[in-house]
Amino acid sequence: MRNGRRDRKHTEEKGRKMAKIGFIGLGNMGAPMALNLKKAGHDVSGFDAVEAARKTAAGQGISIAGSNAEAATGADIVILMLPNGEISRAVAAEVVPSMDEGSLLIDCSTIDVASARAVHDLAGKAGILCLDAPVSGGVGGAAAGTLTFMVGGSAEAFEKGSPLFEVMGQKAVHCGDGGAGQSAKICNNMLLGISMIGACEAFSLAEKLGLSQQALFDVVSTSSGSCWSVNAYCPVPGVGPQSPADNGYKPGFAAALMLKDLLLSQQAAGESGASTPLGQHASQLYQAMVDAGNGGTDFSGMIEFLKSGAVKG
Repeated sequence: MRNGRRDRKHTEEKGRKMAKIGFIGLGNMGAPMALNLKKAGHDVSGFDAVEAARKTAAGQGISIAGSNAEAATGADIVILMLPNGEISRAVAAEVVPSMDEGSLLIDCSTIDVASARAVHDLAGKAGILCLDAPVSGGVGGAAAGTLTFMVGGSAEAFEKGSPLFEVMGQKAVHCGDGGAGQSAKICNNMLLGISMIGACEAFSLAEKLGLSQQALFDVVSTSSGSCWSVNAYCPVPGVGPQSPADNGYKPGFAAALMLKDLLLSQQAAGESGASTPLGQHASQLYQAMVDAGNGGTDFSGMIEFLKSGAVKG
C-alpha cells in the first residue's frame, strides 16, 4: 500500500513544475529527504560541511555543490537540515545573499524558537519567503517519505512549500507565523518525553509486582492510560507493534535527540514564563541517561536505565 501511495505521489508530482532545490545538511535525515526530491524529478544540488556526508550523498546520485552559497545560487527553494540554531543562523546568513527575491528558504532543522524567528527576519529583509518546518518521523520516515512537518510562516510561503512537503512526507500542518513550527515540535516532543518515562515506570512497576508485560499492555492500550508511547512504541519487547525494544533498543529516536528537544522546551519555557515541572524533570532524567553513556540508545531505553537503579526514586 505504501509503495502504491508513493507511486501516485510521484506521478502527480510530474504534472507540476519541477523546482531547482538547494539542500544543505546531508546527514542521516537530510540525505534521504534530498534523494526523495531528486527521485520526484526536482533538480537538487546539495552540500554538507562534513566530507563523509557529501561522499555518501554523491554515491546516492545527489549532485554536490562546492559550498552552501553555491547550492543556494539560482535555487527556487533552499532547504536546511542542520544540528542546532547557531548553525542554522550561520548557514542562513551564508545562503540568503545568494538567493533570488521571491524564492523560499525552508529550515527543517529542530532548533530554538528564537533562532527560527531570527532566520525568518533575515530572509524577510532580503525579500525571501521563509518557513520553519521541523519534522517528526525519524530516519525511517525520511527514507520512506512519510514525515510529518510542523510549519511556521506565511500562507504564501506555505503554499509554495507544500508540493515539496508532499514528496518528503505524509502530512504538513501550518501551525502559524514564523517560529510556530518549532514551537509545535518542542511542545509535542516534551509531551512525548514525559509520556515515555511514565510508560517505562508503569512497566517497571508491573514487573516488580509480578504482572505480565502482556497483561499490562492489554489493559493500558485499551483504557485510560492509553498513549502512543505504549500503543505504538511500547518500551518492553514482545508486546504491541514492533518497536526498538524488540531490537535491543537500537535507536529509531536516540536518547540524545530527545534530550536536545527537552532542553529546547525548557529554554522556551524559561523565555516565555511557562511552568513545565514535568518537562524539567524529564530533561533531567534524559540528561542522566545520556551522561551514563546511553545517548545513542533509543529514548524508550529509559526503561533499562530506570531498572538499572541509576535513578533513586
